[in-house]
Amino acid sequence: MNANTLTESGTRAGRREWIGLAVLALPTLLLSIDMSVLYLALPHLAADLQPSSSQLLWIMDIYGFMVAGFLVTMGTLGDRIGRRRLLLIGATAFGVASVLAAYSTSAEMLIATRTLLGIAGATLMPSTLALISNMFKDPRQRGTAIAVWISCFMGGTALGPVVGGIMLHWFWWGSVFLLGVPVMVLLLATAPVLLPEYRDENAGRLDLSSVALSLATILPVIYGLKELAKADAIAIPLVAIAVGGAVGVVFVRRQLRLADPLLDLRLFRNRAFRAALTTMLIGAFFMGGLFLFVSQYLQLVSGLSPLNAGLWLVPASLGMIGSTMLAPRLAQRFGVWPIITGGMVLAAVGMAVLTQAGVSETPLLVFFGLLLAMLGLGPGAALVTDIVVGSAPPEKAGSAASMSETSGEFGIAMGVALLGSLGTAIYRSQVAVPEGTSADVAAAVNDGLPSAVVAAADVPGDLGHQLLDGAREAFTNGLNVVAGIGAVAILLFVVVLIRMIRLPQPGDRQ
Repeated sequence: MNANTLTESGTRAGRREWIGLAVLALPTLLLSIDMSVLYLALPHLAADLQPSSSQLLWIMDIYGFMVAGFLVTMGTLGDRIGRRRLLLIGATAFGVASVLAAYSTSAEMLIATRTLLGIAGATLMPSTLALISNMFKDPRQRGTAIAVWISCFMGGTALGPVVGGIMLHWFWWGSVFLLGVPVMVLLLATAPVLLPEYRDENAGRLDLSSVALSLATILPVIYGLKELAKADAIAIPLVAIAVGGAVGVVFVRRQLRLADPLLDLRLFRNRAFRAALTTMLIGAFFMGGLFLFVSQYLQLVSGLSPLNAGLWLVPASLGMIGSTMLAPRLAQRFGVWPIITGGMVLAAVGMAVLTQAGVSETPLLVFFGLLLAMLGLGPGAALVTDIVVGSAPPEKAGSAASMSETSGEFGIAMGVALLGSLGTAIYRSQVAVPEGTSADVAAAVNDGLPSAVVAAADVPGDLGHQLLDGAREAFTNGLNVVAGIGAVAILLFVVVLIRMIRLPQPGDRQ
């Protein structure tokens, strides 16, 4: 490890490190805002750039694809060339791409700049987390620092719709991208002074074949999972997932043969590391699915505007931030895994509340159910991230951080795809189309609730109200069933997790 450090093992971080944490938290907050803020800007940029329906989907999805695809590569690259150096390169690229995106003059240009934003974002996330793990050697301080980092990411998700609504009220759609520019300028100005440089001095050359294999594994799987939630025809998404899985087998075999692998699979010998990554995956899975259903419920069932729906989501996100910040202190008193498993039980209770939600303009049951679920999932998000980066040697912190982030990305994508597909199947099996409905309107209603809302608006009189009421009832039934399955699944996982962390297994590295 590079000798240029601010803290040595066993010492406590000082003021400089905590100020450095604030610098690292800013881009994390921005990245999560950037993921959600574009949803509100879509109608505005669509009117201006006039993209096709396919281009509109790529404008939305390409950012997430690139972040997920490049996390492993960038995490390991930071270990080799220096995490601060990679962070500064990524911040520069993100700032430039943000300006280009804001002033895009065509859909093709916006897709290209969103691609660059995603690649740059993939450099920022593991770099910030790896630097935190190296700056805060004391386990208690590191736990608090990671909780702050996680809270900023969650806070950005909550603030995205609110900030987007305010920006779009006063400025044009491109202004949402310019939010990143002052943050990146501040990061570039302060990072060389406040942040140390860390790298693995003994790391070998970056294996470009492994980079290609990792991208060919992750990108098709993420694409397939996202398309599985949208498409009626599932053949292409399933083929994409299968191709990604097959390439993944080749990638794993190559990593096991290399002296300096892109991804150090030896980290999986640690039982706590395995349990933490699995918990991250499961938590992200249900978090992604919950937000998918609840955000649609608030807008399409309760009839709230996107901004008002975002405001209803803020308390649950703030509750998750609060439980995340409290988690390290509770873990010191009661133990890490009891807090994680206890939080997951609370999340299951929240999902059980969601099973009782009905069609309502005042969605209080959905509000309280989501609040309980987010309160329960918060502690796990902070504590398992700490376990993942704390289990890795300092020189492998970037690789470990990238695995943590990739696990979360896969979890969210799977939650949206699988739970979304289940909800759609339940909706289609239960939606009732009244007699006298035209074939075109019936087809739109059967397609899903968003299409049903649009179609019902063009049907006059009681028939339009009946169509809309039936579609909302079917969607809510889907939410109830998915929430019930989620509650049972989480409780079963808690049982498995308790056995996983208690039973000694061959190959564990303690």
